[in-house]
Amino acid sequence: MRSTNFSPRIPLAVLAVAALAGCGSAATSAADRQAVPETGVRVLWMGDSIAGAQAPALEAALEAGGVAFKNAASDGGGNVVAGDHEVTAKVAGDTWKALRENLASFRPTVVAYQITGYDWGTPAQQLSAYRKLARSAEDAGARLVLVSAPPFKIDEFFQPHERAIRSAPAMAAKAAAGAHARYLDAAELWGNDHAAAKAQRSKDGIHSCQQGAAAFATWFAKRLGELTGFTPAAPATWATGPWTGDERYAKLGCG
Repeated sequence: MRSTNFSPRIPLAVLAVAALAGCGSAATSAADRQAVPETGVRVLWMGDSIAGAQAPALEAALEAGGVAFKNAASDGGGNVVAGDHEVTAKVAGDTWKALRENLASFRPTVVAYQITGYDWGTPAQQLSAYRKLARSAEDAGARLVLVSAPPFKIDEFFQPHERAIRSAPAMAAKAAAGAHARYLDAAELWGNDHAAAKAQRSKDGIHSCQQGAAAFATWFAKRLGELTGFTPAAPATWATGPWTGDERYAKLGCG
């Protein structure tokens, strides 16, 4: 998803630059490689800036429950669907490169990919990319969890790609069927209306502030615990921690 200061009128070439800056670092410390989480679960978190805004709370929630976490979300793309656009194809290439490096260095047991607002392409292209992601995770000994994005404002930037944005969740669900993967529909948390109170979007209609991020982390940790067999930590143990002061929330104008 767009970085918090991204203007819809900025040329898409900016996306490629932002993605290169925002992709999770391929360099992983020895501590990252060797640390064994209490639960044995290691989560690699992927997506765009919506996923990035959720990451601080998600990291706090999962680590409080004994799960290792690495944020590989990108504030300028993070997409795995290349589609037919030169820039989104370039960004997807960078995402796949970063994924290969993170699979080797972080060694996740779960690859969690939140569908991005940049997974532009035909339904067939989306399905192919999500199936490739499932195979890549399985080949690395990990399970893939595909999760739908929360409802967000389809503004003038996203409007030309609305059809692809709408078709991506169904293709992700189809890719997960019968594969070493699961699909989670975040509509059970947010609903389908970005303007509804339960959607908890920030003022831009797209990203989460701290309260929304905490709600997502609570929901996702519960669902992930059901899939992988760990008991999530109670929100009271992490929800008011230092993560709430992350600078991305200030940039969003969160209180």
